[in-house]
Amino acid sequence: MELANIEKLVEKYLDAETTLQEETTLRNYFKEGNVAPHLQEYASMFNYFNTTKDETYTRTIKLEPKQSKKRNYKWLSVAASIMLLLSVFIGKNEYDRYKAKQTYAQITKGLQLLSENLKKGENAVAQLYINESKVNNALK
Repeated sequence: MELANIEKLVEKYLDAETTLQEETTLRNYFKEGNVAPHLQEYASMFNYFNTTKDETYTRTIKLEPKQSKKRNYKWLSVAASIMLLLSVFIGKNEYDRYKAKQTYAQITKGLQLLSENLKKGENAVAQLYINESKVNNALK
């Protein structure tokens, strides 16, 4: 093989611009063993590709049973239900406190209005007593 051609193919390979036929040419060149000294660093890479190409994984892969995922979903749904009940309970307590404050404010306002009206009535009755005493004094 022509060394200049191989150098150009290595450059193209590093830039990811080679075709499959050019990559085969490179693999064959580095497989032969007569590699130029300045290209020795690429020889181990191409030899690694050649040796690992035929490797296969022979161990069996243990797959987790699908029930474990269902258990996780079951626990997740239980946790979600508990959180929902807890938030409803806390929300109800806060709502009751809010309503109690609102009710207290309304009762206070109503009692103030009642007090003002009773004071008006008391003042009117006092005025009647004053007028009655004046009339009684005038009649005597």
